[in-house]
Amino acid sequence: MKALQNNIVKLEPINTEHIDGILNAARFPEIWEHMSVTLLDRESVVHYVEDAIHKRDAKTDYPFVIVDAQTNEIIGSTSYMDISMAHKRLEIGSTWLTPANWRSNINTNCKFLLLQYGFEELRFNRIQIKTGHENVRSQKAIERLGAVKEGILRNHMIQKEGTIRHTVMYSITSEEWPEMKKRFMEEFLCRN
Repeated sequence: MKALQNNIVKLEPINTEHIDGILNAARFPEIWEHMSVTLLDRESVVHYVEDAIHKRDAKTDYPFVIVDAQTNEIIGSTSYMDISMAHKRLEIGSTWLTPANWRSNINTNCKFLLLQYGFEELRFNRIQIKTGHENVRSQKAIERLGAVKEGILRNHMIQKEGTIRHTVMYSITSEEWPEMKKRFMEEFLCRN
């Protein structure tokens, strides 16, 4: 798969050359509050990148680094996950951004590029996004995009600190994509 980009953001397939950029972007502890990993040291980042490459090779996930198109700096990561070619579905997840880019247009532009490629190039039927029940900021961001809240998977995951996470599940279907794309173009893209 190629890099996905517009004039705001570029999503590059993750590789070992990105380790230093990821380490720099990941250095803020507040990023990791709701994430399944914590990337505050080089060893963790190296393992993260190696695991991402392994998942890509196994064709279960396709991880990207998020690059600010203006500065050409890595500012986060996102992934296609739980890819099922047979069922024509996948998930967008494991998304994190350096805090300076929270509440900016970066995440929206990332989601647009991933949704557009998933529906228009891969011709998938469904793309899902999920988040933890305590991650209200993420839930609001997903809902702002127009994804449909499908429900809550109770006691779905055990988090890194051992607590139980209920998972809030959202999706977009191929039938919904044309209207959602129009809304993206009118309301979200290329704005700060």
